[in-house]
Amino acid sequence: MIHRLQTEECDRACRLDHYLYLNVEELSKGNIRKIIDLGGVHVDGRRTLKCGKKLLPNQAIEIHRDMRPLTPYRIQQQEVIFQDKYLIVLNKPAGIETQPTPSRYKGTLYEALQIWLKRDPRFRKLQIGMAQRLDRNTSGLIVFSIHPQSHKGLSEQIRNRTIGKHYLALMANSPSPPEGTFRSLLARERRSNRMKSVEKGGKDAVTHYKVMETFQSHCLVAVKLETGRTHQIRVHFSEAGCPLLGDSRYGGLVSHNGKKYTRQCLHSWKLELQHPISGHSLHFETEIPEDMQLQSP
Repeated sequence: MIHRLQTEECDRACRLDHYLYLNVEELSKGNIRKIIDLGGVHVDGRRTLKCGKKLLPNQAIEIHRDMRPLTPYRIQQQEVIFQDKYLIVLNKPAGIETQPTPSRYKGTLYEALQIWLKRDPRFRKLQIGMAQRLDRNTSGLIVFSIHPQSHKGLSEQIRNRTIGKHYLALMANSPSPPEGTFRSLLARERRSNRMKSVEKGGKDAVTHYKVMETFQSHCLVAVKLETGRTHQIRVHFSEAGCPLLGDSRYGGLVSHNGKKYTRQCLHSWKLELQHPISGHSLHFETEIPEDMQLQSP
């Protein structure tokens, strides 16, 4: 949701938070300050985090709201799966943006990671490499390089497709055959802003899968990515007639067999990579999150 406003001569030297309180009726003064603090307010196209910013006439103001909690996310110790001087592997909760968006800078995984590392005296100058990304509502393992010497090695593994990226997906319909590979070219459809398979002009996408378990019309599928295109898993299973539960954007049911799903049921389950400095093989695995577990309603 976006609110767009234009200041007038009478708004000269008015505080930003006061101006918004007077002009956006549905927002309380407290929530306005929280939205500014998160980074959801932009003045003349630039994000501002200052509630007391003085305004000038003819300034364009945008309020970006993602309708999610206004308390910034912070990394918890139990979410840190691995950390050394060069890498950190986190178990990302669902509902957290990996990188800044127009609606928020604070509370994204990138910003929370800066806060986390500043607690460690080894990291006086932060340099975070984002070689991997997960959708906001995808949970699970994600790796960052946190030292200049490790950026290149990790990025090369991503580029050369040598990192093993394994996911778990929950759906209502079982794919046929129960084990196989999806291959297509993926491109963004302008009208819907969704990804889809096309005959030409897209980027190659390869998804390997295997049905692990079925229970009461639920199907748990293990997925291994050969490529990492935007929404790749979600698109491939949707186009195969097996959209992920909770993934309303690609046709998935948000309520099934007596249970409601508030996000696409996709979890980054395993990561396999070489340490970019030592060369040692690293293997990480997380448990399936509670909202994706197969159980009676």
